Amino acid sequence: MSMWRKSSYSPVDNCVEVGRGVGIRDSKAPATHLPVSDKAWSAFLTGVKSTR
Repeated sequence: MSMWRKSSYSPVDNCVEVGRGVGIRDSKAPATHLPVSDKAWSAFLTGVKSTR
């Protein structure tokens, strides 16, 4: 079982959650998730940080 985390910037009822080693999911539909590899997640974070 993964521990899901959400951004502190997300509204209470409308957010995306991240599960380490699992992927991402919509908090409104927690039964399903989108698998994301470590490499893809790192590339995503790098892209987000470069747009700041």
